[in-house]
Amino acid sequence: MTDTEAKQHSILLVDDEASIFEVIEGLLYREGYQLSYVSSGREALDRIDEIEPDVILLDLMMPEMDGIETCQQIKANQRWCHIPIIMVTALSSKEDLARCLEAGADDFLAKPVNSLELRARVRSMLRIKLQYDALAATQRLRTLNLFNAFAT
Repeated sequence: MTDTEAKQHSILLVDDEASIFEVIEGLLYREGYQLSYVSSGREALDRIDEIEPDVILLDLMMPEMDGIETCQQIKANQRWCHIPIIMVTALSSKEDLARCLEAGADDFLAKPVNSLELRARVRSMLRIKLQYDALAATQRLRTLNLFNAFAT
């Protein structure tokens, strides 16, 4: 069993339209991910520690706090900045893509969401997250070993 198969990956969808969750859930059903849904950027920020997502699918256009601001706040937080964010939006201009990437998004997905593209992009972001987690674990181990070497 590989690391990818050993852990059920958590995907957080942030979108003000609940029907989008049903679409994403249907498209990712066979992948076995733990899917969570919140309807606003504020709710995402409030629940991210509880949900502990491996990947965030974030709608760009939402009332109150849009996806750009939500993305910026997630990426500015030391505990969350390593979580890959895929911006999901009906907008598709180069300017929109640039704004998403400048805000810290790791990838971009246009609505209507294509099933193959969604699965491929989520898998790609999960690989990045697994590499980050492995690197962080190695760094913690090295720090611990260094600390123990000085303690003895």
